[in-house]
Amino acid sequence: MENLTRNVSFSHTKFHLHGFPGVLQYRYLIAIPLVFTYSVIFIGNGTIMYVICMKKALHSPMYILILLLCSQNLVHAMAFMPKFLLALVLEMDQVTLVGCLTQMFFMYVAGIYESNILLLMSLDRFVAIMIPLHYHHIISTKTLTLFILLGLLRSFLLASVIIGFASGVQFCGSNIILNFSCENMSLLSLGCGDLTTVHAVGLWVRILLTGFDATIISISYFTILHTIMKLVVGKAREKAWQTCSAHLLAAMLTYVSGVSCSIVYRIGSAILIDVQNMVSLISYAVPGVGDPFIYGIKMKEIRDTLRKTFTRNSEIDLTTGQS
Repeated sequence: MENLTRNVSFSHTKFHLHGFPGVLQYRYLIAIPLVFTYSVIFIGNGTIMYVICMKKALHSPMYILILLLCSQNLVHAMAFMPKFLLALVLEMDQVTLVGCLTQMFFMYVAGIYESNILLLMSLDRFVAIMIPLHYHHIISTKTLTLFILLGLLRSFLLASVIIGFASGVQFCGSNIILNFSCENMSLLSLGCGDLTTVHAVGLWVRILLTGFDATIISISYFTILHTIMKLVVGKAREKAWQTCSAHLLAAMLTYVSGVSCSIVYRIGSAILIDVQNMVSLISYAVPGVGDPFIYGIKMKEIRDTLRKTFTRNSEIDLTTGQS
């Protein structure tokens, strides 16, 4: 009887991350595109952040939100990619339960906050185009700061709820996480007992973000685009379209990637683990890689600043070489 009780109460505190168990023999080859992707995310987002910080003309609410989106991309990538690369290259795949929950927490905070930033972007453009005369009164520095902090608070609260439920689960089966990160569904698949409530919490957070935030974003941009096509003419229409289409593309990248990843995990055993993880990895990487290109190409102010910066650096290098 004592042995039975001991076994039931046992719970793993250390786990191993096996991201692509079917192709572990090719892990060094997998690491090459990952390092490239990691570099693109850091260089791309870092460049956009640098341009916005250094150019005073870009210190407006719209560009501050772009700055926050890029910084979120960096945090999200830092939350899981270094550990994944270490597991692939050096086989350092062990992680404690505390470490796993910590990684999960930061990934959820970054993901939820990304949704909040995209929501603020849509509201910012809605006010700028629908009621431009009141824009600076409504979207003031104080108001923007308040919404940013409230979004951060919401991110921490929702992530804390998910982590709180996950931390109460007993992991008495395998300690092999078939994922490249401590993703909630992958970790809970190792849990024992009734996990209905724990799974429901994660599902409702996804519904809240995708349902509420995405619905408001869609309504905002639909109204804006309708107004642009109907009332705005000339260069004003082109500028408004360029700005809104950039934000809309960024939102689509995030939500389509997130929903695709969620569907694949919900299907579960019908799809190979390696395929699930590949879809998950792509969904995490696509926004971080895509956002800098979207804003660097479609936002004229950022594009012109980048061109001037690179031109100036080339001239300096040319002058130095001639000297």
